This record gives sequence, structure tokens and C-alpha cells, in this order.
Amino acid sequence: MQERIVSEVLVIGSGIAGCVCALTLAEEGVPCTIITAGERLSHGNTELAQGGIVFEAEGDAPSILEQDILTAGWNHNYVKAVRQLCELGPEILQELFINKLKIPFNQRKPGDWYLTKEGGHSLPRILYCDDHTGRNIMECLAKAVSEHPNITVLTKRTAIDVLTTHHHSTHMDFKYSLANSCVGAYVFNEASGEVETLLSRYTVLATGGIGQVYLHTTNTASSIGSGVAMAHRAGAKLLNCEYVQFHPTALYAGKRGGQRFLVSEAVRGEGAVLVDGCGDPFMHRYDERADLAPRDIVTRAIMDVMLKSGEDCVYLDAANNIDKDIAKRFPTITERCKDMGMDITREPIPVVPAAHYFCGGVLADLHGKTTLKRLYAVGECSCTGVHGANRLASTSLLEGLVWGVQSGRDIASRISHSEPMSNKLRDSIRDWVSAGDVHNDDPALINQDWATIRNTMWNYVGISRSTARLHRAFSDLRMLAKNLQDFYKNTPLTKPLIDLFHGCQTAYVVTMSAMRNKESKGCHFRADD
Repeated sequence: MQERIVSEVLVIGSGIAGCVCALTLAEEGVPCTIITAGERLSHGNTELAQGGIVFEAEGDAPSILEQDILTAGWNHNYVKAVRQLCELGPEILQELFINKLKIPFNQRKPGDWYLTKEGGHSLPRILYCDDHTGRNIMECLAKAVSEHPNITVLTKRTAIDVLTTHHHSTHMDFKYSLANSCVGAYVFNEASGEVETLLSRYTVLATGGIGQVYLHTTNTASSIGSGVAMAHRAGAKLLNCEYVQFHPTALYAGKRGGQRFLVSEAVRGEGAVLVDGCGDPFMHRYDERADLAPRDIVTRAIMDVMLKSGEDCVYLDAANNIDKDIAKRFPTITERCKDMGMDITREPIPVVPAAHYFCGGVLADLHGKTTLKRLYAVGECSCTGVHGANRLASTSLLEGLVWGVQSGRDIASRISHSEPMSNKLRDSIRDWVSAGDVHNDDPALINQDWATIRNTMWNYVGISRSTARLHRAFSDLRMLAKNLQDFYKNTPLTKPLIDLFHGCQTAYVVTMSAMRNKESKGCHFRADD
């Protein structure tokens, strides 16, 4: 008998958005369950965030931040969502992160914050904890979530599919209903090797990004687009999936693919300058904002310099351009470079672009609601419209915070005015049925399929795209998706197999979106536009 777990709300993912949503629900008196694929809550991308989180500068105003976001996003943004972020963000940050959780942001004295400036911002409004802001945020959030009596934390759980009344109910009353509702998820328990049925009145996707479908990325291993893939299969609407932001400055450590260490944009915000192999600055030739231009512009400039020079990287010169104590301001970056034999106080840092942030995702409104009833999406897996065609630096943590709170409050309000899940519905949801027992999940096959996905996405659906490249990617991924579908049906589930299936579907979705959009804008650059 498979285990069935019933909760009021199921939160899938434990980064800033998922944890804040769970905490908000718990504080409103709503019991909830949060699942994470790792052994601990803080194993995702939030923990890696270096630069900081948008707050407010002296002389700042919501309208000024709004204009910066719209400019960076190529005015492809949803203005109402941008306005919500700008108006509510600083207030929520002050209340939850500063007053309540007491996250140790850098300050000269109590309440006198150090604020830095990053690319695309007109004012220094970035609040930070040295260069490990995400780590400090997640330490405080994970502690609060783990200790709250209204929150159940389940670790080493990987969501397979969201459950819906149309797809998974056996009762004709729900099959013939026009409304399709989400009622939880099938979840793989890595410890037991079993699939659990987690039933819930509301489900929140907070699964993070998609960077691992690319050969070079700053993202953690769990960032394979699982939320996007699951929502797509369930019939929820996706939007802007072609807009994948590449961070211009990931530490170059040779041609080997995989996760790359991020060199924060805050380094350029403090004065560091990008230079070519001869030590000559070049960003002024590409944009009047030079090294503080938005990320899409800086990324394409770096690629252009690399292509013209034939070199494998460019360099970020902090040693000759930052007056502050670099090692003290950026201890994590300094230490990582030191481990690789580099002294950034004396020599430039070799950097290359890498897949960093997904600006598209599951369409979500101002409260995080998706087009599938009772399913919410928050954080990087969602598309609220805040980022448009290109994300402004340090807005991702703030979006996760704001929509985490907004979704939690909205769900809590709805639960207080609605009936619990009926026994008829609960009993009609079938448990997971394993389709096969052919044990052919060979690691060599899985690794080869991942290599195909990552190389295809990097070469054909990467920083620069063309009709020919996209058609080649579409053809290759369609064939791989078909083969995986057959493979998936006949092989007992394992976490590597689930991740591969989700990653392939995500790559296919991004490629299809890129094919449909013929216009170059922001992160989506068509070389043949």
C-alpha cells in the first residue's frame, strides 16, 4: 500500500519563494507541507545568490525602480506586476527580513544600511550580506520554517507530476466537470524508493530555475525546470519561455561544462571593469552604460569580443578599479579564486557567460494563481511579468519574497472560506501505477542523454539563436523526448530518471517558444532577425 499524505497546502520547493509562502501560511494558521529534493531546505539557487536584494536608496521611489525594471526588461513587462513589486517590496522586506527574521544585512550602525549599485539600476539600492546574501537569507528562513509547528518538512522528495481532477480522478463527476483542479502531487521518496500520493487543497510550485538544461550554468543541480514541465503536462499556461538570461560573469575554469561559480554583478557595481586579453576595456564600445549595462547587453558584448579574439574568456579587473578592501567586500569570491590560484587583489578574474535565470515560466497573477484551478506558482518557475524580456539585477529575491507572501495570504483567505477536500474526491484519486519493471536506467545512458540536451541547448538555443539552429534543436529534442517517453514507461522510477524526463521536457518547451518568437528582444536574440 502506497503512502498517502493529506495536507491543506503542498509547497513544492524550498527556496526563498517556497519558504516565505509556507511561513506566511503557517502564520495565518494554515497547516502546510513543504517538500525539498535535497537533504535540507537550503540546497537550491537562493543560497547561491551573492549580490543582494533590492531595497530602496536615498531619494528613491517606486516609480524610479519601476522605470529601471521596465528599461532592463525591454518594456515587455507586465506593468501591474512590476508596480506591485516596487510598491510592496521594500515594506515586506523591512517587516519580514529585517524586523522579524533579523537577517544580518551589512550596516554601518543599526538601520544605516550599506547599499550597492548593479547593472541597470539608476541608484544604489541593493541590500547585501557581504557576497553571500542568499546563504544568510536561507539560513534564517530554513530555521524559521523548520521550527514552525504548522509546517511539515519532507526532505529527499522529488515531485513527479501534479495531480488534477481531469487526469487522475476515477470518479465520473470530476471527469465530466468543465473545471480542472489541482489536488496535490505524486512525489518520489528517495529514501524509500516509493512514490507517495500527496493530496492537498492547494498546491504551490516553487521549484526554481532551468539552468541545468544548458552546458554552462550558475545554477544548482536541482534546477532542471521540473515545475515548468509538470505544469505544462497538467495544462497550465506557460509564458515567455524563450527568455533565458545568461549571466555575463561566471568564473572561467576551463572548457569543461557543468555548474560554474558566479562572480557577482556587485563586483562591477563597486567599480570593476571588463577587459579583453590585452587588458583593454571594451564595454564602452557597446553601450553608454558601459560595464553597468543590463545583463543581456553585457553578455552579447563578451561573446562578440571572444569570437573576434578567438580567446576562451574575457577578464574582470577588480584589482585596478575598486578602492575598497576587495577581500573584505567579496570574501566568498576572493576565497574561491584563491583556491584556483588567483589573487583578485592583484590580477583580473577570467570570466565567461553562463545560463543564469529563467525570465519565463508558469503564468501567474499578482497572487501567484495559475490558469489551473488551485495551483499557484511563485519564484523563478513562475512568470509574473516582472522581468519581461530580461531581468534587472537583484530583483529575483525580491520577487520570490513578495509573491511568497502574496500567495500565502491569498491561499489562507480562500481556505478560510471554503470546504475541506471531500472524501469522494480524495478517494477517487488513484495511487501511482508503475508501468514497467525493466531495470535499464543505465547511468551511462542517462549521462549521454543529458549531454545531448545540454549541448543542444547551449549551441542552438543559447545566447545567439537562428532559424536553422532552432530547427535543429527542435528535431533533436523531439526525437530524444519520444525515446525518453518509451523509456520512462517501462522503467521503474529513480530520481535521475525523473530529473532527465523533466529536463528534456523543459528544454523542448524553451525551444518551441524560441522558434515561435521571430523578434529579437532582451534575452532572446535572433541572429537572423
